Amino acid sequence: MHIGPHQLNSNLIVAPMAGVTDRPFRQLCKRLGAGMAVSEMVASDPRLWTTHKSRRRTDHRGEVDPISVQIAGADPRLMAEAAKHNVEQGAQIIDVNMGCPAKKVCNVAAGSALLKDEELVHRILDAVVGAVNVPVTLKIRTGWDQHHRNAVRVARIAQSAGVRALAVHGRTRACGFAGEAEYATIAAVKSHVSIPVMANGDIDSPEKAKRVLDETRADAIMIGRAAQGRPWIFREIGHYLATGERLPPPSVFEVCRMLVDHLHELHAFYGDEAGVRIARKHICWYTRELAGSAAFRQDINRLETAPEQVAAVERFFVGLGEHDERLTYGEEELAA
Repeated sequence: MHIGPHQLNSNLIVAPMAGVTDRPFRQLCKRLGAGMAVSEMVASDPRLWTTHKSRRRTDHRGEVDPISVQIAGADPRLMAEAAKHNVEQGAQIIDVNMGCPAKKVCNVAAGSALLKDEELVHRILDAVVGAVNVPVTLKIRTGWDQHHRNAVRVARIAQSAGVRALAVHGRTRACGFAGEAEYATIAAVKSHVSIPVMANGDIDSPEKAKRVLDETRADAIMIGRAAQGRPWIFREIGHYLATGERLPPPSVFEVCRMLVDHLHELHAFYGDEAGVRIARKHICWYTRELAGSAAFRQDINRLETAPEQVAAVERFFVGLGEHDERLTYGEEELAA
């Protein structure tokens, strides 16, 4: 799959997720088979660009190409300026957020709220595409609510504006993340545009990935929540799509090393204090549903230093490895 001049190593994409798709996570997913990882969204308001959080979000040092940065906002001029600013900071692809359902984003008429104003959608995309010499992509939902599914019209607007690829989440803004994603609208979008289409929503297994690709005829799969604590899902899906066979679960030792390496990257990227705090959610995601993890997750949230955190993770996985070489799950955790 190509996005402008960029040929992706696979058609598996990491969805942008606030508080999740930082540089350490993007790099990890790329090492495990993702062809592209989209950054956390960067606000278009220039007053926020100099904050510590924004500077960290635009830090792409050592990141594997292509570097895709998502921008969010509702003012065409500010969005164009944000696109230029992020290209100057190293972005090779600019992704426009018109899919976020969060109230704090929609309340300022950004994210998926933009789907209610197709004329503004066109003005924003025209401004962003015209402002930069790198490919522009767009992420949307199927519409505002079940009575207003306008993804096909928005996709046509995007293509006419020069957008080079489109990601569609199979829910409306009103759905949030409730219920099941539907893929018929994504299939309709794919049949009405010639640019690459990425299918997104509830893709959590190799079999589901293949079914969604078959049903929608999409060019790629975009995975979000299913990669939290399971970044090897990209490797699993890639292998299944290529061979029709499932890979065995990763070994306890491999997951331990993967998580410990991830912790070191987080501690280095954020500093020990913030890194320890941010790492807690990742540790919980990696260990959820594993045998004995309920008590472990309570303990890990009390630890305050990076060495304590790493040592506790290693002890937990050593305990798992004494019982089974591969990951296994406890009934109490699966029922939780």
